[in-house]
Amino acid sequence: LKPSPQTPLTSELLVAIAQECRFPEGVENLVHGGAETAEALIEHPGVAAVSFVGSSNAARAVQDRAVRAHKRVQALGGAKNYLVVMPDAANAATCDAVMASAFGGAGQRCLAGSVVVAVGEAGDAIVPMLVEAAGKLRLGHGVADGVDMGPVVSDEAIARINGYVERARAAGVPILLEPRVVPDGGSFASPVIFDHVDPAAELARDEIFGPVLAIVRTKSLDEAIVVANGSRYGNASSIFTRDGGSARSFASRIEVGMVGINVGVAAPMAFFPFGGVKDSIFGDLRCHGKDAVAFYTQQRVVISRWP
Repeated sequence: LKPSPQTPLTSELLVAIAQECRFPEGVENLVHGGAETAEALIEHPGVAAVSFVGSSNAARAVQDRAVRAHKRVQALGGAKNYLVVMPDAANAATCDAVMASAFGGAGQRCLAGSVVVAVGEAGDAIVPMLVEAAGKLRLGHGVADGVDMGPVVSDEAIARINGYVERARAAGVPILLEPRVVPDGGSFASPVIFDHVDPAAELARDEIFGPVLAIVRTKSLDEAIVVANGSRYGNASSIFTRDGGSARSFASRIEVGMVGINVGVAAPMAFFPFGGVKDSIFGDLRCHGKDAVAFYTQQRVVISRWP
């Protein structure tokens, strides 16, 4: 197990738990390092399969190197998840779900819904609610009482997020929720909301990995699906509606691996496969469920005959 150098402690805790469970020595190993360490692990003759989570560029590189080394590979890449809000959506519940999806973990997760596609007059109701709710989020230490949103991973992440915000502002994209003063002593980014975002703009296409929400307006569900399917990514997408026909149409036509119906974070239970399509995954099998069992299993068939 090689964790990201930016977030090593979770992996250390997992290995400590494995040790407490008295896993045999050598079954689970923790190796710290950067790209050179990852390359050495991929090419090591003792490694039969490689599972990776990271950016799409890195996932593609991991897949290419692992395939050249004749290794089984499962590489999960980036995401840009679209949340389609229909005019008949339950506004209060939709607002809560979108808030949790867009700003939970400060937007730093592969299932974050960072684009709301408001269909028809849906935006007139839901957008003001989102702006009000996001403006009330309290920033601070992630596990402190009374805190709604913690920091992002680093100052470099702050610079990247701010770059997206400033470029969009310079391009004249309407900003409904401005960045605000953030606490000292951490890499904090406040929630930002842009409206009437061009579906082709970087706000609607790039994985920002921060608390920046883009609102795209469309006239119909068909147009909303075209917008979402135009992404290079295909991790997850959700629709908010009271109409079963709209939900079924969306679920059958949206090009993602995980579909949510009135769910902000379309995370399947652990016994179902987790993963996307297009540039969100490289490899044949996804994480979790039967796919995970198949990925980590070397099958053997014995054909025998006895006299």
